[in-house]
Amino acid sequence: FWLKGNLIARVPHWKVLDGFDRMGIDIVAGGRVKKKERLAKTENPYVLLLCKLYKFLARRTDSKFNKVIYKRLNMSGRNRPPLSLSKVAKFMDGKDGKTAVVVGTVTDDKRLFEVPKVTVCALRFTEAARARILKAGGECITFDKLAMRSPLGKGTVLLRGPVKSREAERHFGKAPGVPNSTTAPYVRSKGRKFEKARGRRKSRGFKV
Repeated sequence: FWLKGNLIARVPHWKVLDGFDRMGIDIVAGGRVKKKERLAKTENPYVLLLCKLYKFLARRTDSKFNKVIYKRLNMSGRNRPPLSLSKVAKFMDGKDGKTAVVVGTVTDDKRLFEVPKVTVCALRFTEAARARILKAGGECITFDKLAMRSPLGKGTVLLRGPVKSREAERHFGKAPGVPNSTTAPYVRSKGRKFEKARGRRKSRGFKV
């Protein structure tokens, strides 16, 4: 309400807010966020071309497979952990004629004696892993070949390496020493003298 002489006039609510809708963007607080899309920070031209290709496929097809591949291609290296040949062999058991797809590196595993005949699509293969797959009569293909063979992701098995297997992950979680905590403490070295007494053994006060 505002006063004019002895009359009280009712002001429309949009008039009161008139100044606010023309306020600037708070740049310090982060500006105007349009979309929170994960984009690759790599300078590798081949990966950037694959991102371009799968962005097109994700948009122009109804395939969820292409959307997942596009998302994973844009991930950081930490979120694209390597997958060993033994895991590929384990997950592809009984899936004859299908293609294993790994957005990351496929590495060799010396504990695996016999490599099955399998077609694997990955961003990278170590020399030993590639040699063993080819020797077994298998095939190592790239993502551009996969897009030609299976544009909708039919006949594929999407695999992923162990994201939480980094050494750093052992130190995350409940504080070491808190009841029911399995978190590893940051110690200078592992030995008799380092965080092995009170709180770690029944004979030294108590054990958590």
